[in-house]
Amino acid sequence: MGFKITDKVTWVGKIDWELRRFHGDEYSTHRGSSYNSYLIKDKKNVLIDTVWAPFAKEFVENLKKEIDLNKIDYIIANHSEVDHSGALPLLLAEIPNTPVYCTANGAKILKAHYHEDWNFVTVKTGDTLDIGDSKLTFVEARMLHWPDSMFTYMSGESILFSNDAFGQHYASELMYNDLVDNAELYQEAIKYYANILTPFSTFVTKKIEEVLSFNLPVNIIAPSHGIIWRDNPVQIIQKYMDWAKDYQENQIVIVYDTMWNGTRRMAEAIAKGIRSVDKDVAVKLFNAAHSDKNDVITEIFKSKAVLFGSSTVNKSIMHAVGGMLDMVKGLGFRNKKAAAFGSYGWSGESVAILNEKLKAAKFEVVNDGIKELWNPDKDAINRCVQFGADFAAKL
Repeated sequence: MGFKITDKVTWVGKIDWELRRFHGDEYSTHRGSSYNSYLIKDKKNVLIDTVWAPFAKEFVENLKKEIDLNKIDYIIANHSEVDHSGALPLLLAEIPNTPVYCTANGAKILKAHYHEDWNFVTVKTGDTLDIGDSKLTFVEARMLHWPDSMFTYMSGESILFSNDAFGQHYASELMYNDLVDNAELYQEAIKYYANILTPFSTFVTKKIEEVLSFNLPVNIIAPSHGIIWRDNPVQIIQKYMDWAKDYQENQIVIVYDTMWNGTRRMAEAIAKGIRSVDKDVAVKLFNAAHSDKNDVITEIFKSKAVLFGSSTVNKSIMHAVGGMLDMVKGLGFRNKKAAAFGSYGWSGESVAILNEKLKAAKFEVVNDGIKELWNPDKDAINRCVQFGADFAAKL
């Protein structure tokens, strides 16, 4: 069932407590998520977004409890991705002529997803829709994080319906930032930014600056996933500005995979060396094969430097590390230093391959790396400790 946000605005979405994977298997959602849809009742009635297709029937039935569907004057599709638009086919089968407001790219993508030529009304930044006491203003948010993305601002209530921006995959019946555990909230918010929005950081900065230039009051930020920001909502805008500017904390992450624990022992020795130079730096170690990839990505995002390690396997690197580096390359992290390490038996190519991949991912590789034969002995471990100390000194 829905709940009122203001006298005019009701949340009519779906909380998905069971969701554990998103975007196929690309994103982990340990705390579930929500698909936020909003119903505005003014002189004209407006529905903003829907929910993911598996919940379409439930969504439409619950929406009927809030409003006679035939009294919905407009539908706004801020984003065409199927977790936002999945109930549109079922809904529009009942109210087929209802105008669907979206960007030009949104109309193209919705047609490509559902192969229906609905009553699309395409809008661009600055276009408005009078609905009575309030007015809706549309703001294109291209590449945040799809080409069709759009914000909708509601005057009077001063609500920014921000689509995927400022959201999180976080299920909670409390639904407001002043009610939920803020440690959990910000953990999910930075994870969302690191894994989804990092490649578009330049767009994030420009779009936020553009929206701020309108000098619009913002009492509530209502994203498409997770918690609604009503207590000092500008706080998440400031966080996005910080995260978009080559963000880093005093942290170093060591990511590795290992066959018979030789590379693991090297990782631990390197961490010891780093701490011998900088006792204040947070050093975190992750076995890529045993760790959640999105959680590791988040920690890399927060770090000023990263080391990748792998045993040599078939003249190459282990696939968990290789996959992680492919993800990192696509995300386009900036202003981070890196180095490579690994153990080997007879051919020893892993460190050179890691260096190539780190450079391709635009990390600043500070040295040639270190490799040790078989299971590192005492002297090899000491070399790794010194390697870690030297690496920290170069930061």
